[in-house]
Parts: sequence; C-alpha cells; structure tokens
Amino acid sequence: MRRLFPVTDVTDETAAPAGEAGTPAGTPGGELREWGPAELAAAYAYPEQARAGRQPWLRANMVSTLDGAAQHEGRSQPISCATDMRIFGVLRALADVVVVGAETVRQEGYRPARARAEFAAAREAAGQGPAPVIAVVTASLDLDFSLPLFTSPLAPTLVLTGAGAAPERVAAAERAGARVVTAGEGAGVDPARAVRALADLGHTRLLTEGGPRLLGQMVAAGVLDELCLTVAPMLTAGDAQRIAGGPSVTLPRRLALKSMLEEDGFLFTRYQRT
Repeated sequence: MRRLFPVTDVTDETAAPAGEAGTPAGTPGGELREWGPAELAAAYAYPEQARAGRQPWLRANMVSTLDGAAQHEGRSQPISCATDMRIFGVLRALADVVVVGAETVRQEGYRPARARAEFAAAREAAGQGPAPVIAVVTASLDLDFSLPLFTSPLAPTLVLTGAGAAPERVAAAERAGARVVTAGEGAGVDPARAVRALADLGHTRLLTEGGPRLLGQMVAAGVLDELCLTVAPMLTAGDAQRIAGGPSVTLPRRLALKSMLEEDGFLFTRYQRT
C-alpha cells in the first residue's frame, strides 16, 4: 500500500521506518508492503472530539466501481478486495457503533461484530466494549430476530425505529434481546435524532455501512461528517444502485479530501465535511 495524499517528504520508493504509523510504507528496492492494523488505525483515527466523547462523528464506509455501482447482483462483496476488507475491519474496530439499514442486514446477511485481539487493548483503553454495537435502522421492524445478530451479539443489538412502529414488532425485538431506541415521530427514523440518540447512549464514534437508501437519508439530513470510499478499478454497467440513493439535496454538498491510499489499482479515499 502507498499513500497518494497527503504528500509527505517520504516517497513510496524510500524505505519507511518499520511500524511507523501512517507513513508511506516501502522496503529497500521500492517494493511496497502491507500496512498493519496499527498503521491503518492511525490513518483512520476519529477526530479528538469523538474520541473524547464530546461530540458525535458519523463516518460512512462504502465501495463503488469506476462507473458508480455500489453493488453487483445485490451485494458489495464482488466489487471489494482483501485490502478493502482489512480497512472495513479496522473501521469497525475504531467505532463505538455500526449503523446499518434493515435491507442491508437482510441482503448482506449481517452478523454480530466480532472482537479482534489486536484491538482489544486499544478498545479497553478508550473505554469501549470488545466490539462495536450494531444498530439497525428500520421503520417496519421486518427482521428475522432468530438470527445471531439478535440472539448472540457481544453487546445487545440496537434497533432504531420511529414512535409509530408496530407494538408487536417492538415486543418481538425486545424478546430477542435487542434494545429498541425511538428516533423518529412517525414510523420512520429521523437521521439527526438517531445520531443524538446514539450519542446519548455514549456512542460518539459512529460508522455506517449503508445501504444506499440509508446513506442518502443521512446526506439529505446533513448529519454525515466523513465518507471513506473505496474506488474499485472495475466496470459493471447495468442498473446497480449508487452509494447513496433517495431524493437529491437542494445543493451538492462539498467535502474535502483528507487522505488517499492505493493498492493494486484500488483507491481508498477519505473525505470530510468542510
């Protein structure tokens, strides 16, 4: 892996000090090496206000092909790669909570987040549990509560829904061990209220993995602080969804490039709100 942005005075062809977090990683002779978990964690660290619990910070992690497809045949895995999945794991390991839409839970077969030994000490020092909590955004609560996501997580799965949710579905979620959090006045969830509700529970390092409809709602509500976007060197054509869907915003929202890494033609970008 190599860093393309921000540019530093250490080039990719120069041997980087072993274990130096966040530096362009190279070995004598110009051969690039794989970044370790600690280096990736330093490159993707949350802002201080989120780490200190003072203010929530919502980042999204998505993947897209060159022609804008966020999925192939309904799933993101075919357009991903091993390094993208390593970053996926690191972003989860840094987060307090992973926010995901119900349709993505169904399509991707979501399971509870797992504890990772290499991050155990850092999470304990940061006052975090062994793994991030999963928070499912759903208006209908049309979920299979017999799945491991609800029956055997390391921490109870959160279900974010509206005040108008069907009482019998709320009861089913609670019987399965989930914690139901009201984050909207009607049946649906208000993204801004969801962020506040999660922060009130002590979750200020927020990560969403979509899907596109949920991310589009977050963009429209103006609550997204950061986008970590993997650009896959692939073309799929077809009519696959983009990374964000739903109604368009009145004016395009401008983000600033924070960092860009590259490996095997995949670009791992990080943009933040200005």
